[in-house]
Amino acid sequence: MKLSVWGAAQQVTGSMSLLQTEGYNILIDCGLDYEKGTYLDENQHFPFAPSNIDVVILTHAHIDHSGNLPTLIRMGFEGQILCTPPTADLSELLLLDSVNIFLSKQKKKSHGRKKRSGPAPLYLQKHVMETVDRFVTIGFNKTFQINGHIALTFVPVGHLLGAAAVVLSITEHGTTKTIAFTGDIGRKNYPVLPDPMPLPPVDYLVCESTYGGRLHSTGTTIEQKLIETITETCIKNPGRLIIPAFSIGRTQSLVFTLNQIFSKGLLPPVQIFVDSPLANYATDVYRKHHELVSNEAKTFYQLKGDEFEFENLTYTHDQKESKSISNYLEPCIIISSAGMLEGGRIQDHLYYNIQNYYCTILFIGFCAKGTLGDRLLRGDPIVRLRNRDLMVYATIKQTDLLSGHGDHNDLMETVRQQPVQQLKKVFLVHGETKSMLAFADALQQEGYQVAIPERGETFEL
Repeated sequence: MKLSVWGAAQQVTGSMSLLQTEGYNILIDCGLDYEKGTYLDENQHFPFAPSNIDVVILTHAHIDHSGNLPTLIRMGFEGQILCTPPTADLSELLLLDSVNIFLSKQKKKSHGRKKRSGPAPLYLQKHVMETVDRFVTIGFNKTFQINGHIALTFVPVGHLLGAAAVVLSITEHGTTKTIAFTGDIGRKNYPVLPDPMPLPPVDYLVCESTYGGRLHSTGTTIEQKLIETITETCIKNPGRLIIPAFSIGRTQSLVFTLNQIFSKGLLPPVQIFVDSPLANYATDVYRKHHELVSNEAKTFYQLKGDEFEFENLTYTHDQKESKSISNYLEPCIIISSAGMLEGGRIQDHLYYNIQNYYCTILFIGFCAKGTLGDRLLRGDPIVRLRNRDLMVYATIKQTDLLSGHGDHNDLMETVRQQPVQQLKKVFLVHGETKSMLAFADALQQEGYQVAIPERGETFEL
């Protein structure tokens, strides 16, 4: 059995690992790599023949794990894609959204007739629908026999609805070996999502390391942080609170938390707009798979109704409704995407409010270097929007209390579930090198054997 790490090697995006055993090739995740220059170019060349892959196993829907599946199919992959039911539904939404992003990067030019310039799309809607047709869904904690010698179990890890660790039991020449891929590990007590479940003992573990060496903020809760920010921005002052939020996962957790705050009467009513069509569709997926949300969310539903609907909450549907928010003159909260401000309707709200002294922009997620969100967070006094240089008069704030990733202690706890004597090696992926080294050092001090694979490095198991 051989493990090759082809993505998220000493970086965060592009998750993709290849497991080869007795003439059978398993690809775990097939994500978009955003970190090597022009990612469209980087993602259309696989280091193996897609037609040689027998099956793909998908840990969760986020685009850095699922986003290159249509390219894999376009280039010859003919097998099934195994995932949980919510992962299939959310992946369809995100992949269709990716097509829109690709097409938007091709600028229209008019010279008698319309032409498109810029990079050709990685894939089109028809390739996404071919991908969706390949999904085979499997519930949590149910053993699925892939073939005569390989069995698969999905274990819930929080992070996103449907997100799972992959546990494989593989028999070779009469010997059974086990290997687990954590995918992205969530946090305990996260709004809407259940806590990560412990993994069974395995021989090998491929573990994410996003927050290696880093701890989340303590001493306050997300409820307290939101109450403080809303009070300052919308109640003491007649201002606007703009919250850039990823449409899938982050928005649903934020809306549920706001519902709890206002239903308890902790704040006077404030108008809230959720301005993201993708978030609207994703929220319907959360409703569809309600049996998989946290016990807290289920209890709230039984006592007070839909977690994602309440008085003074408005979901916008079309561009006209989105633009009408600009004419709403009372204090309000605007939740919109994209989370790093690199596109989407959030840019409209920024354009009209970045020079508003009474506006606060609250970041609740990670912003990659070089993005507009990153520039605001580092304190740039002027930013460029719609070909205009705008002074930043709005207040910029950030909290990591809604981060969907477990921190260093959560990662350590995940590995500590494995007996040192049985676990032969931990492979660290999905993290910056600094995070991986901090995580590896802590694990080695506790007696674990650790490897930090380079891209394309192969290990015999």
